[in-house]
Amino acid sequence: MIDTATTRTAPVRTATRREYLMCPPDHFDVVYAINPWMDPAMPVDRGRATRQWAELRDAYRGLGHVVHLAEPVPGLVDMVFAANCALVVDSLVYGARFRHPERAPEAVAYRSWFAAAGLTGNRDAEYVNEGEGDFAVLRDFVLAGTGFRTEPEAHGEAQEFLGRPVVSLHLTDPRFYHLDTALFVLDEENLAYYPPAFSPGSRAVLARLFPEALIATRADALALGLNSVSDGANVVVAAAATELIAQLAANGYRPIPVDLCELARAGGGAKCCTLEIRR
Repeated sequence: MIDTATTRTAPVRTATRREYLMCPPDHFDVVYAINPWMDPAMPVDRGRATRQWAELRDAYRGLGHVVHLAEPVPGLVDMVFAANCALVVDSLVYGARFRHPERAPEAVAYRSWFAAAGLTGNRDAEYVNEGEGDFAVLRDFVLAGTGFRTEPEAHGEAQEFLGRPVVSLHLTDPRFYHLDTALFVLDEENLAYYPPAFSPGSRAVLARLFPEALIATRADALALGLNSVSDGANVVVAAAATELIAQLAANGYRPIPVDLCELARAGGGAKCCTLEIRR
């Protein structure tokens, strides 16, 4: 007999059509180390990376989302990680200012794409920030990470430019060097995250703001399971994040597992490859 008093029905989730910017990994490589995932001594299989990236692109299109493609630039080996290039909200583009000089030219390359796409409300950042790598947008506010890449002053700069409240969160584990490796937005009001990636104060803030958040295990966080992309119902997630996939399904989301293990060698997953264009 089923105990109806304790049986919980998962809520029905609603997907919304999204607009994404991606960049093919034509020049992807690991030739320097700017995070703990990168090892230049290990050769990259670019063909495999391209196939995995194409599966991600096709997954978005199969879900009915619009996918734009930026032209890859020779020598910019990390340009495939489009999420780092900017934060786009209400057609306003808060451009990236990369911490490491190896990636600095990417900001210029993506700026040209925004201009061609008619997104002319641009702001060149005064402070170091790495776009959606360290910013996550919800309905009422923006979460912003700091600790390894984005400077805390950029949080205030983004708030002034975008006119949206920004909540600062401090990252403390170098393996989770960007906010999007430790947290992702499920829908307009909720998210999933890995508490040990954050300072005690930031963990308390997240627990207060999101009491119903999904909590990832260490294994799933290290599989870059939190570098995921949700449209409110469908969640494109690392295939290796098996416990997180089970949690998502139990909570009414539809997991779309993808294998991006070759790109993960540079510390990036689905979200790193995906910038959302919010017009």
